[in-house]
Amino acid sequence: MSTPSIAPPGARTLAILAIPALVIGVVSALILWLLNQISGLLADQIWTAWPDALGLEPYTPWWTFGVLTLTGAAVGLVVWLMPGHAGPDSATTELSAPPLPLRVLPGLALAVTISLAGGVSLGPENPIIAINTAVAVTAVARFATAVPTPLVALLASAATIGALFGTPVAAALVFTGIVAALKSGGSLWDRLFLPVAAAGAGALTMHVLGTPPMAFTVAPFGTPEAIDLATGTLVAVVSAVLGILAVYAFPLIHRAFHALRNPVIFTTLGGAVLGVLAIIGGPLTMFKGLEQAGQIINNPGDYSPGTLALFTVIKLVALLIAAAAGFRGGRVFPAVFIGVALGLFFHSVIPSMPIGLAIACGVLGIVLVVTRDGWIALFLGIALTGDTTLLPILCVIVLPTWLLVTGVPELRILPKEPVAVAEST
Repeated sequence: MSTPSIAPPGARTLAILAIPALVIGVVSALILWLLNQISGLLADQIWTAWPDALGLEPYTPWWTFGVLTLTGAAVGLVVWLMPGHAGPDSATTELSAPPLPLRVLPGLALAVTISLAGGVSLGPENPIIAINTAVAVTAVARFATAVPTPLVALLASAATIGALFGTPVAAALVFTGIVAALKSGGSLWDRLFLPVAAAGAGALTMHVLGTPPMAFTVAPFGTPEAIDLATGTLVAVVSAVLGILAVYAFPLIHRAFHALRNPVIFTTLGGAVLGVLAIIGGPLTMFKGLEQAGQIINNPGDYSPGTLALFTVIKLVALLIAAAAGFRGGRVFPAVFIGVALGLFFHSVIPSMPIGLAIACGVLGIVLVVTRDGWIALFLGIALTGDTTLLPILCVIVLPTWLLVTGVPELRILPKEPVAVAEST
């Protein structure tokens, strides 16, 4: 994430700026909630109502293949024809990016809504942060010109992250490194005050709107033992290695799709490949992955080690295809599913390994690769299990895992690599 130059304000200014920060938090959450509602209603029609009207079972293979292929074609048309081409290719973006022009937002919102409803293996995080940032920057530039634009962008990003994960802690952890890098005076908490306020407002708004918390129920970890450190490190390292393999495959897959030049062609092809993967892996390997991760966490005994291994591989490939083929979306939530499936695989083959530790370490390893942020990887490991007793051992396990990851390229196509997009006429 880029580091803006923002001087920390004094206490009186913080109190005044807290008002727009809270407003940005609430509005950002409302936009996220609206996007989720629309995509959820559309998904219900596509995957339940329409098949039922045709007398089909949900996720019938030919229906699954057809829907994902058509989803790719629809997103490709949006990218090709809409003003601004639905924003930058999500394969090239980080969680936070410079504000987009307002004219780009309708296409971006439409592309991500179609992708989420159609079952594409990407989350909403990158596009919704971009949308909320652009809206906040434009609104504040009109109604509160004294608030610096970099601060507004920072607040919108923090608010959206708080809303996405249901807690301001996620945003505080993500932005700790950013605000600590600012060359300005003041304490760290002076700099975090406004982002935490925005994130807190975003998270609270999502709770008021009825969004359930991220944590799922698993058996308590209990007292750590030496063997837990060994098995936990093994799971985290294997998870990170899978992520590293994905990092090196990603530019090759991206280049292959974009060699076709027109987004209608390569995104339709990507949708067809996703359709084949969905037929092989089943519906649990579709969509953004968070709800599906909850399903396998809540019913771990329903899946054999072979099935869990299949889930892991199919979801990893689906993430690479979706991210490389021009769909708009984020990579964090699909990575969470991959980590959960891998962790449950290890728990199934090493039954003595605590299930919470297995899940947390599986998530930690691959999220560390995807986000390059140890704090968010630790947070997600704890948040999914709801077990804070895991924190001490995870803080140790993350260290060797970070050493493995730190010299590896990002799971992102650097902007200097040209991406051909056919212009509409």
